[in-house]
Amino acid sequence: MIRIAGEPFRQSDLQPTDSVERIILSRLTENPTAYAYQSLAELSFELKFRKNIIDRARAMNESSAKFAVFKRSRCNSQYWILTSVGGFQLRRGVKPSEAIRDIYLTSSEYAFECATAMVIIFYHAALNLIGDDVFNQLFQDIYLYSWHADTDLGLKAYYTRDFIPGDVVYFNNPDFDPVKPQWRGENAVDLGDGTFFGHGVGIQTDEEMIRILNKSRKRESTQSAYLTNIVARPAFKPLSDILVARQVYSIPKYPSLVAHHNDSSISFDQYLFI
Repeated sequence: MIRIAGEPFRQSDLQPTDSVERIILSRLTENPTAYAYQSLAELSFELKFRKNIIDRARAMNESSAKFAVFKRSRCNSQYWILTSVGGFQLRRGVKPSEAIRDIYLTSSEYAFECATAMVIIFYHAALNLIGDDVFNQLFQDIYLYSWHADTDLGLKAYYTRDFIPGDVVYFNNPDFDPVKPQWRGENAVDLGDGTFFGHGVGIQTDEEMIRILNKSRKRESTQSAYLTNIVARPAFKPLSDILVARQVYSIPKYPSLVAHHNDSSISFDQYLFI
């Protein structure tokens, strides 16, 4: 259910030409959850952002970037400093936009775990929408590690079964094999066509995701992996407002705290708890 400036949304008010955006709009409209926007432009921005998340997820699936636990992470040293805990710190003098693009352009030089992959996808989707200049002003000191992200990306956790294409969902594997802790779960982008992209497992249906996770359970396991109701989304509205204004106001911001935990494949709400 969509409301624009307090009024019910009418399908004739916005008719995207892009097929993926139409699917996203349909899901938002049919969803029992109320989604409120101040303007059609704000709604249109979210549709485009979500489409870009899906596009960037598919592009990562087609890339040569590998899955790796933190201690085996790797990156292009021309743009990033690989920290002792497996994080990627943006090098001084490097433009954030160029460093994020390089992950896709020279993907064979990169390896990271699935939560980090989701944040990279969000950053690249934002870059495609707001452009280099605004992106470089907002995200001047990017550090990629698990679910850590700049406060202006505004990642939030939601608890819902009403997934929207572009959401990042979480498949939990409660009885994962302790010898293979990276299979504790899988963060995955809802692609809107009944499939999900998870870094390391590719594009799968929910049933296939569960089957893959179930292959890495304890021998005495009695509980199957399952799709949770945890969803991670960026803050669409603030970025939409910046795009409309075409200006980044010089408001000081404090860097968000980094939770170094060394547990690959955790959900966003688990990261927040840490």
